[in-house]
Amino acid sequence: METDNALEALAALAHAVRLAVFRLLVQAGPEGLPAGRIAELMEMPASSLSFHLKELHRAGLLASRQEGRSIIYMARFETMNDLLGYLTANCCGGNPCSPVSRCAVTTES
Repeated sequence: METDNALEALAALAHAVRLAVFRLLVQAGPEGLPAGRIAELMEMPASSLSFHLKELHRAGLLASRQEGRSIIYMARFETMNDLLGYLTANCCGGNPCSPVSRCAVTTES
């Protein structure tokens, strides 16, 4: 992932509503959710949600497909994993570390 793409994705996620929508769609899995159902679950008007979906889509974090009269949105797991890889690429001095075993870097003083 290029730095510009990482910045665009992070900027899109740097809003409480968009982060919540993205997490909801990650939880929904590859099949995604219709826009109307997302609006219901987020308890927000479709017009407001549309703006946030557009921002996440523009940043490459969401994909969409038409199903009848509904638009189904789904998280782009490849982009999410690329972003996580970009953020952790130099973790532990470039040596692989496992999230399960915890990174060797500590924040303790």
